Amino acid sequence: MKKSTIWILGIGLVVLGCFYFAPKTHGTVSTNGECLTTAPRDRIAVTLRVTTLNKNALQSMRDATAKIAEINSYLAGLDVRAQTTEFNSYEKTEWNHTTQKSVNLGTETTIAVEVSADNMDVIEQILNQFAGQPNIYVGNLQMFTSQETLKPIMEDCLESAVKNARERAVALVGGANGRVGKLLSVSYGNASYDVPTTNFRVMATAAKMEAMDAGAFGTLTSKDTNVSVQVSATFEIK
Repeated sequence: MKKSTIWILGIGLVVLGCFYFAPKTHGTVSTNGECLTTAPRDRIAVTLRVTTLNKNALQSMRDATAKIAEINSYLAGLDVRAQTTEFNSYEKTEWNHTTQKSVNLGTETTIAVEVSADNMDVIEQILNQFAGQPNIYVGNLQMFTSQETLKPIMEDCLESAVKNARERAVALVGGANGRVGKLLSVSYGNASYDVPTTNFRVMATAAKMEAMDAGAFGTLTSKDTNVSVQVSATFEIK
């Protein structure tokens, strides 16, 4: 037998062997899955906003920071979480209609602190302490879901979304007598809609706060936070 013939037969056997022993590939199916649930709103927050006005810019900032220091000192003795959400200092002007000129009123400094607690009694205590004091404004009283509460609910919802994607894959391939195998890839997105359906708001200046008697906010309720998880998954078809 010629060498060229042997060489061709050898190549053919190699190709045939590669084809025979090559791993068998399976088809795939891609589906979307989702989970919709809710999470309880377990914390209540209120914003304390300090605003000072002074002809001297430095003194304006000193007055505001001193009042915030007083607030923080009081909050240190309570079971609350506090964070500064605004710090703004600027030259405030007002239009004088008589002289038809802009009048410089001084420097206005605003510092806002958001305070949250897990019960309304603590928030009431804070409101009674500061609402009505000069240069302190109270606003944005609202209920929300803490991250500690939201995290495990979101994780459980993610698991449910993947199961939902598999169920849809089974329904798709079942008609063709196929079987869904292992999960090959998955991606996901999530969202929590924590906008209060009832937004409680209190604005108080040096006027009066007699309405802040004990138990004034004892009946506050709020709708749970909506949680949504979507996944895109690819499964093996056996």
